[in-house]
Amino acid sequence: MPLFERPPLETLAPAKDRWTPVYLEHGRLEVDDSSVKWIGADGLLCRLPVATVSALVLGPGTTVTHAAMKACAESNTPVCWTGRDCLRFYAFGLTPNHTNDMPRLHAEAWAAPKRRLHIARAMFRMRFPELEVESRSLKELRGMEGLRVKALYSQLGTQHGVTWKGRNYDRQSWDMADDINRALSAANASLYALCAAVVCSLGYVPSLGFVHDAGTLPFVYDVADLYKHLTSIPAAFLAVRQDPKDDGELVRKFLKKNVEEQRILQRLPKDLAQLFETPEANPTQAASRPPSAIQ
Repeated sequence: MPLFERPPLETLAPAKDRWTPVYLEHGRLEVDDSSVKWIGADGLLCRLPVATVSALVLGPGTTVTHAAMKACAESNTPVCWTGRDCLRFYAFGLTPNHTNDMPRLHAEAWAAPKRRLHIARAMFRMRFPELEVESRSLKELRGMEGLRVKALYSQLGTQHGVTWKGRNYDRQSWDMADDINRALSAANASLYALCAAVVCSLGYVPSLGFVHDAGTLPFVYDVADLYKHLTSIPAAFLAVRQDPKDDGELVRKFLKKNVEEQRILQRLPKDLAQLFETPEANPTQAASRPPSAIQ
């Protein structure tokens, strides 16, 4: 039997029609009998239709053959390397067959001052739908957001009986931070990793932010901020309430639960498409998009 043969570009499913990302850990990804095959450490054998998967997310304990990576590349299927349950993001493979539609759209929006401000305001509107944002400058919106987040911290502190003295910690003196600041940092870091995996697999540019502009992943911070109040912040306060000396295990468990209950992985691609006003945000336009226009 021949090994995996490169499928014609026009036969590949566009990103909007692909399955959600597949997470794999503790096993081997290889090519055999003309298909990509997953062999789990528990004995599970599963053939993966990589041409219809939006991304493969590889967790701890995975090995992958050169032939399997080549098959993913030829199927326009991104591959991400993450920590357990996707709560750490290490790297991702850029598929050379991808078109540059999404990076170009992202860069064009970022480079146009009016469009950049429009998307930044839309991000604030998603978090605070009752807030009037059109007449506000970015600096004003950042300030208003800061006040609202501080109020949320105080509210959750009172609700869970956690002493809240403010967001204050030094990375160089991690052990000197109080329990809730360490929990918040751990939860946010895991949320950043999850968002980075999705952002990269969809083809957005993680270094071009609209609200944030510092660091190496400002767009990832923008995206994570859309969901912190639903995921990482409540997870941190609940974890400290149950175990003030939690080493990160409990807060990640609660974060994972919140991500699943809020359906963040399902919502995130749709929310980003709506922000950038791409065809995926409009079913009518998406239906008329050429099949070969793959993000």
